Amino acid sequence: MPSLTSDPLVALKARLNAQALAEGFSKMGVTRPDAIPEAMSRLRAFVDAGYHGDMGWMEERMHWRGAPDALWPEARSVIMLAETYTPDHDPLEVLNHPEQGGISVYAQGKDYHDLVKKRLKRVGRWLMDEAAKLGDDPQIKVFVDTAPVMEKPLAQAAGLGWQGKHTNLLGRDLGSWFFLGAIFTTIPLAPDAPDSSHCGSCRACLDACPTKAFPAPYQLDARRCVSYLTIEHKGPVPEDLRAMMGNRIYGCDDCLAACPWNKFAADAREMRYHGPHRAPDLAELAALDDAAFRERFSGSPIKRIGRNRMVRNVLYAMGNSGQSTFIRQASALTQDPDETVADAASWALERLTKPC
Repeated sequence: MPSLTSDPLVALKARLNAQALAEGFSKMGVTRPDAIPEAMSRLRAFVDAGYHGDMGWMEERMHWRGAPDALWPEARSVIMLAETYTPDHDPLEVLNHPEQGGISVYAQGKDYHDLVKKRLKRVGRWLMDEAAKLGDDPQIKVFVDTAPVMEKPLAQAAGLGWQGKHTNLLGRDLGSWFFLGAIFTTIPLAPDAPDSSHCGSCRACLDACPTKAFPAPYQLDARRCVSYLTIEHKGPVPEDLRAMMGNRIYGCDDCLAACPWNKFAADAREMRYHGPHRAPDLAELAALDDAAFRERFSGSPIKRIGRNRMVRNVLYAMGNSGQSTFIRQASALTQDPDETVADAASWALERLTKPC
C-alpha cells in the first residue's frame, strides 16, 4: 500500500504551506467547511442579546455566516492563514498623551484588506496551478473580513489558535496581533487538529477593558466596545461611555495588549502595517474637512468611517483631555453642519470649561 507521504494531496498541502509562508503569511491551517457547528448557536445568542448593536449585517445572511458549508456548498476545504502585524512599540503609550489620538495598531499603516487579499490571491493561484497538474479542476474563493465568514471559529478549527476570553483569536506562537484570511476550495485537503483554549484562570484582557464590554468571559457586548463605538457606531455615542473612551479615536488595543501570550508574539513581516510612532495630534485632526480627511487617510482602513465620525471621536478625546487649549476648536465645531459633530463639540466644550 502507498504510504501517507506518497499521497499527492498530502504533498500538495505541505508545499502549499511552504508557499504561504514564502508569500509572507505566518501560519497556515486547514479545516472543513462544516467544522464549526456550534458557531450558529453562538452567533444567534449574540444577536438575540442585542450585543451586535447597529451591525445589522451580522444578522443578515446569518445562515451563511454560521454555516460556511452553506456559503459555498461545493467547497471541500477551508485554508486559514494568519499574517502578523505585531507592533514594534508600546501600543498603549499614547494613552499617556491626551493631546494625541490613539489609533488601533492594525490601522496605523496600510489597509490590511488590500495587502492580505493580494497575498491570498497569489497563494490561491499557485494552489490552482499545482492542483491542475494532478488532473484536478480546482476552484477557490478568497475572503478577508468582508464576507459572511466567521474567520475566528474557522481559524480555531484549523489549529491557528483559540478565541480568548476577549473573543479575539490568539495563538501560542502568534500572540494576539495577526490578521486572518480564508481560501475556500473544492480540493479535499486533510484538515488539521483544532486548537483549544489556553487562557486558564487569566482575566487580564477582561480587566483591561476601559468600558467593561465583557459581560462574562468569552462574551462581548459590542455596544460598549470602544472599537465598535469609534468605528461601527453611527450617531452620538451614549454619554455614559464617552469619558471612558479617553483619547482612543479609532479602535482599541487594550484587551489585546494585556494578553500574556504576547511574549511569544511573532514579529510582523510586512513593514507597511507599521505607521508613524508618534500618534496624530487631536488639533490637527479636528481641523480636517472632508477632502483633507480623505487625502490624509488614503490607503488606510480609517478612510471608511469618514470625516464626521472621525471628528466626533476626536472631540470626545478633546473633552477627556482636560486641556484648555482645545476650547477654541471645540467651540467652533459646535456650529458644524453635521449634528453628531456639533453634539460632540458641545459635550467637549462643556467638559473643558467646567470648573474643577
